Amino acid sequence: MRRFIAFLIFISILACKKDTSIKSVSMQEDVTFLADDNLKGRATGTEGEKKAAVYISNRFKGIYIEAKGTTGFYQDFSFKPKTHPHEAIKFDTKEDGSITGRNVIAYIDNKAENTIIIGAHYDHLGLGGEGSLYRDSIAAIHNGADDNASGVAVMLNLAKKLLKGNVNNNYLFIAFSGEEMGLLGSNYFVKNPTIELEKVNYMINMDMVGRLKADSTLAVYGTGTSPMFKQVLRAHNEKFKLIQKESGIGPSDHTSFYNADIPVLHFFTGQHEDYHKPSDDSEKLNYQGMETISNYIFNIISDLDDNNKLAFRKTKNESEAVPRFKVGLGVIPDYLFDGVGMRIDGISEGKPAQKAGLQKGDIVIQIGEYEIKSMMDYMKALSTFEKGNTTEVIVDRDNKEVEVEITF
Repeated sequence: MRRFIAFLIFISILACKKDTSIKSVSMQEDVTFLADDNLKGRATGTEGEKKAAVYISNRFKGIYIEAKGTTGFYQDFSFKPKTHPHEAIKFDTKEDGSITGRNVIAYIDNKAENTIIIGAHYDHLGLGGEGSLYRDSIAAIHNGADDNASGVAVMLNLAKKLLKGNVNNNYLFIAFSGEEMGLLGSNYFVKNPTIELEKVNYMINMDMVGRLKADSTLAVYGTGTSPMFKQVLRAHNEKFKLIQKESGIGPSDHTSFYNADIPVLHFFTGQHEDYHKPSDDSEKLNYQGMETISNYIFNIISDLDDNNKLAFRKTKNESEAVPRFKVGLGVIPDYLFDGVGMRIDGISEGKPAQKAGLQKGDIVIQIGEYEIKSMMDYMKALSTFEKGNTTEVIVDRDNKEVEVEITF
């Protein structure tokens, strides 16, 4: 009888035991949810942003990672927008006109001395506004699949992988909001950290990592912010054509951490013609490429796991040398192109390039009297023109020179 009672107790314990198996969620599923029309573009301070925050926090819970915000997984911040978002977007505003955004923060505590921060912004443009390149007068949802549901999906994928190994660092995962309005969420976190900032080892940021191209070009920024980075990036690279940029300054959330003297790496697969348009949708992403990028970042973290805290190094701000210009061709440059000239990755409607017949894939090699060998040459040439000026532009199109007349 005693054995039978003991057996019943054992069965009861098994029945009551919490199921801690981690449900498998693919990166495509994450992107598909975040870039769905139901979230209406995830603009900071909107209902769509809140729905996205709930989804991300539930994903962290599903991986069994602890909350590390100021209220559970959330860290709210308020601000008054400097720009005017699309009038059709409904914001939750306070009486003073301020908007509240929400970072989502989770933590793997390995009882280690130092912590690695892994981040990606999850906000986007809602129905458009100043940052949009969409020119139709009718409001349209900007789903931001690549920008930046892709980065959030890779971050969540890394969180699951890091739960099982590499225990010489703790890991803080942050889904930032307010990036599109000026790095607001990451800037707020650095000023109001939920861990000791002086014990942050380094920061990894993913922004637009969903469009790995056929040539597997991957840009990595911040490679000069610690002496260890370049050799580790090379050691584990078997898949990519790497474009390395030393500067820790750039138009994404890693900049906030670099400015706090923290080494940073920022991963980016390049701009495209759907950038900041309603056409940036989930079915256009390269999910196998995202998996390859996630594995690459994991291998880098694994290699650095026993290197203690990395040394920080200041880098030259490459953006300070960029000339100012009043005119443009109306194109999206291919920032990952490393050949001679400036390759066009997209054409904007109704702009000088389209009117002159330029095409995606054309390589600009001359503007007026200025020879174009690099992106810097291109920007320097543009800085010499005023609105209304007319000049000749020569492009390389399928290894043939094509000359067109452009009026700015």
